Amino acid sequence: MSDTRKRSKIRNHFNFIDNTKAECRVCKKRISYRAGSTNNLHRHLRTVHPSVQWEDKTQSVEREPPGPRHLPLLGNLLQLDLKRPDKTFCELSKKYGSVFTVYLGTSKVVVLAGYKTVKEALVNKAEEFGDRYISPIFYDISQGHGILFANGDSWKEMRRFALTTLRDFGMGKRIAEDKILEECNYLIQMFEAHKGKPFDTTSPVNYATSNIISSIVYGSRFEYSDPRFRAMVKRANENIRITGSAQIQVYNMFPRLVSWIKNRQLILQNLEMNIREIKELIMHLKETLNTNVYRGFVDCFLMRKQKEEDSGVLNTHYNEKNMICSVANLFGAGTDTTAATLRWGLLLMAKYPHIQDQVQEELRRVVGSSQVRVEDRKNLPYTNAVIHEIQRLANIVPMAIPHKTARDVTLHGYFIKEGTTVFPLLTSVLYDESEWESPHTFNPSHFLDKEGKFIRRDAFMPFSAGRRSCLGESLAKMELFLFFTSLLQRFCFTPPPGVAVDELHLLPSVGFTLSPSPHKLCAASRQ
Repeated sequence: MSDTRKRSKIRNHFNFIDNTKAECRVCKKRISYRAGSTNNLHRHLRTVHPSVQWEDKTQSVEREPPGPRHLPLLGNLLQLDLKRPDKTFCELSKKYGSVFTVYLGTSKVVVLAGYKTVKEALVNKAEEFGDRYISPIFYDISQGHGILFANGDSWKEMRRFALTTLRDFGMGKRIAEDKILEECNYLIQMFEAHKGKPFDTTSPVNYATSNIISSIVYGSRFEYSDPRFRAMVKRANENIRITGSAQIQVYNMFPRLVSWIKNRQLILQNLEMNIREIKELIMHLKETLNTNVYRGFVDCFLMRKQKEEDSGVLNTHYNEKNMICSVANLFGAGTDTTAATLRWGLLLMAKYPHIQDQVQEELRRVVGSSQVRVEDRKNLPYTNAVIHEIQRLANIVPMAIPHKTARDVTLHGYFIKEGTTVFPLLTSVLYDESEWESPHTFNPSHFLDKEGKFIRRDAFMPFSAGRRSCLGESLAKMELFLFFTSLLQRFCFTPPPGVAVDELHLLPSVGFTLSPSPHKLCAASRQ
C-alpha cells in the first residue's frame, strides 16, 4: 500500500492531540509517537485492531462507487436533464444503487440516494461528509466567506456565532413568535387588498418572510412599499432562481471556458447591488450602535469585531467580508425556502379543497377566532401533518447544498476519497418508496397514525441533516406554522374564476430551489 494510503488510514483512525500523542477512535486509547514517525500508530492498529486492513488486497474491498460510462471532458453531461438533474440521478440510482458516481464535465461526483444511505453519510459519518463543496458560481458569490459556502475554522466560527445570535434573538422562542405574528397581520392586509380577486402570492409572501430575517439581522422590518426593500428581495430571489439554471450548471462544469455567459453576469450584477445596500444598512447601524442595546445580528457582529480588534487578535474571522456574506446567507437561506414552501401550501390548499376544509375545521374547533400560537400546534395534529406533507412534497432543495468529504471514507463498502464532491439526493429521501406509502401524492396521512395523532417520520429531511443542516430550522418551522394557520383562519383559497382545480398544476419553476410555477389564486375572506 502507498504511503499516501497509509497516512490516510492513520488520519481516519486517530484523533491527534498534539505532536506526540494520538487517540485511537476505535478503542479510545492514547498512543505516544515520535514527531515525524507514525510507526507506533501503525503497530497499534495491526496488533490491537487487526480487522483494519492494510494490504493492497483491500483494493477489491474498497472499490469505488459504480456509475454510468462517461465521455472525456463532457463526463455524463449528455445524460443529464439540466433542468432537473435530481430526476436523472433518481433514475440512475435504480440501476447503480444508492451510492454511485457521475462526472459533471471532468469533475467526479458521488451521489447518495435513499433515506438510509443519506442518513448514514450525513448523520452517522457526519465528520467525514461534513465539508462543503463550493461550486464556481458560489465561490464567485462568497469567496469562501460567510456560513453557507465556507469551510474550516472560519465556517465553524461563523456558524457557531450565527446559531448563538439567532437563539439570543428568539429563534424558536416567544420573541420570534411575536415578530412573526406581527408580520402575519401585514401579510393578511396585503391579501385583503385584492378583495377576493386573483393575484400572484409571490411578492407579498417573499416580503413577509424577508422581514422576519430583517428583524433578526437588522433589528427592524421594512415597509412592503419600500422600493429599496422590494428591489433587494427581487434581486436575491432572481439569483436563487438563476443559480439553478442550465447555463450556470454548464458554467460550474467549465468555468474557464464560459465565464462570459449572461446568467453569471446577471448574478454578479445583482450581487454587487445587494452588497452595496447591505453595506449602507450596516453603516447606519454602526453609526447608531449602542453597546448596551443589541438590536440584531449585525449589532452583535459589530461588537464582537470591535472586541477582537481591541484585544489585538490577528486574522480574526470577525471581518467585514464574513459579516456581509453571513448577512446575505441568512437572507438567502431564510427567505426563499420558507416563502416557496408557504406558496406551495396555499396552492395545494386551492387544489385540494377537502383538505383545506379539514384544516379550517380543526382550527375552528381547537382555536376558534383566537390568534393561533405555537403552543397550539400539539392540539392541531391534522394541520401539523398537512404542513409537514407540504414540505415533503414541495421538495424545495432537491439535492441539498453539495457536500465534500473531509477525509477518506468507506460507505456501504465503497471507498470515497478525501475531497470528493457529494450530492445528498434529498428528492430520493422525501420520495423514498420504502419509507412513504404514496410518495408522489399529497397525503397528510403520512404523518398521522390510525387514531389521527401526529407522528414524526425519520425520513422527513427537508432541512437536510448533520453538520450542514439548516441552522434556521426551528425558525422556519415556526414561520410556516404561524403564517399558514393565520392565513387559513382568515381566507379560503381557490383557483381563479374559470379555472378548475385539476388545472392547477404542480410542476415547479426550476431554480436552485423548486418554487411553484407562476400562478394566481383567490383569497376569499372567511370573516
